[in-house]
Amino acid sequence: MGTIRISGAEAVIRCLLEEGVDLIYGYPGGAIMPVYDELYKFQDQLHHVLVRHEQGATHAAQGYARATGKVGVAIATSGPGATNLVTGIADAQIDSTPMVCITGQVGRHLLGSDAFQETDIIGISTPVTKWNFQVTEASQIPEIIAKAFYIARSGRPGPVLIDITKNAQFDEFDFSYEKCTGIRSYNPVPKLNLDKVAEAAALINSAKKPFIVFGQGIILGQAEAEFKAVLEKSGIPAAWTILGLSALPTDHPLNVGMLGMHGNYAPNLLTNECDVLIAFGMRFDDRVTGNLKTYAKQAKVIHFEIDPAEVDKNVKTEIAVLGDVKESLAALLPLLDAKSHDLWHNEFKELAKIEFDSVIKDELNPSSAGLSMGETIEMINKHSKGDAIIVSDVGQHQMFACRYAKFNSTKSNITSGGLGTMGFALPAAIGAKMGRPDREVVAIIGDGGFQMTIQELGTIFQTQVPVKIVILNNEFLGMVRQWQELFFDNRYASTKMINPNFVAIAEGYHIKSKKVTQREDLDAAVAEMLASKDSYFLEVMVEKENNVFPMIPTGACVSEIRLS
Repeated sequence: MGTIRISGAEAVIRCLLEEGVDLIYGYPGGAIMPVYDELYKFQDQLHHVLVRHEQGATHAAQGYARATGKVGVAIATSGPGATNLVTGIADAQIDSTPMVCITGQVGRHLLGSDAFQETDIIGISTPVTKWNFQVTEASQIPEIIAKAFYIARSGRPGPVLIDITKNAQFDEFDFSYEKCTGIRSYNPVPKLNLDKVAEAAALINSAKKPFIVFGQGIILGQAEAEFKAVLEKSGIPAAWTILGLSALPTDHPLNVGMLGMHGNYAPNLLTNECDVLIAFGMRFDDRVTGNLKTYAKQAKVIHFEIDPAEVDKNVKTEIAVLGDVKESLAALLPLLDAKSHDLWHNEFKELAKIEFDSVIKDELNPSSAGLSMGETIEMINKHSKGDAIIVSDVGQHQMFACRYAKFNSTKSNITSGGLGTMGFALPAAIGAKMGRPDREVVAIIGDGGFQMTIQELGTIFQTQVPVKIVILNNEFLGMVRQWQELFFDNRYASTKMINPNFVAIAEGYHIKSKKVTQREDLDAAVAEMLASKDSYFLEVMVEKENNVFPMIPTGACVSEIRLS
């Protein structure tokens, strides 16, 4: 487009439109009011969703980004508006979610004066952003926003924050826009070294007990097809981190389950028996590795990774293949030998049977009078047929959802991984549904996490976004209670929840609601919820002291996994 003379506030809106943004989440206030005034004029092109708390804006933008692969956008005013974004920004940073946050700021002449609602959001957000910048001149806006979107979405994605002083929003300048295609000294994708790929292939081909672990990098790199092809040619069993879940269909024969603290018995135990461990797009998080002193010490480790900072950070590698995972997998495929590793797979199957008999059978088909979280997830599987996007909050219900939810397609599991943010699911589900209106979106939330962002029911009511909400209510902060039971001699300090009437609250927002307390009512209630064309709230009362197993205690070796 040519040059036009406009205000900085109008420039912000035009920049977003140039980047293809059509949906943003936010909350207005004094320091960002000029941008909102211009937003009013562009309502037919840019849809703004008024959340009930700025944290909800970031989680909704995260849900949108995770469900679509696009950059999520959140906007807030200065001071408390900006600081309320920080939890969601930190969550996006550790989970590699592309997001651009725009905050208003006091006028340039007031910076550093402790003016009303002035907060140093640049200093506060620096540790939890991929990049941030304070705009003090209107003419800076196009270049900075272009850089923000490029940085947020390129390489290993992440959140960017732009803080714009009020004078920069009011001032006029000659506007033109050019998308950013590169930044000096910023190399988002390392060049693939084909010699390293060949070394990796040779080591994989020579392995007797190779094992693949994969994370969200497969999804972020849009490499699902290439990954599946590598798996099926090599015949190697593969296990996922919770953010890698759904990159491979749940029922794929080479999918051996979840890694980590509450992961499946076989992949955790056999991590310490494989001879070659091949990691794709994951960072060896402590929840996956357990005690690093004993983690896979017998194995030669191959790490396919886009971020050089993650290589050798936690686990020493034999071979590191840096680069875009889609390109790396495509280069690896023709170099691999076709194998089946039947005897190795049998070891996984034998251990999977032990886990089924010891844990899964009773969890999915409990004999106790009370409902279990696992059977509730299984009932959702029955009626969704594995086609829903499941957005889980943080706690026991999250682990049950990750362990038992079935997925047929990618970008279907959305949860807070690295930060473990309670309150994530409800607003994230709003963003996911708005990003993918063609798909069913089910939020799985505990009674504790639900009350951290319960106000976003108002956003659902106002927007009429048809999110399905399932509260697994055990009247406890369940995960903390489980730890108290197992490691603190049943001292349930400050974990018992005295909850309100959730159904009445949801109905107060005109959301159709139901409460299930008996097993015989669960099937029909889940069927009714998923058949609804509107939003739906389902509260399921579950066993108070239903623990999630297997479990690897913090700091323990992965082979010390407990089944009870």
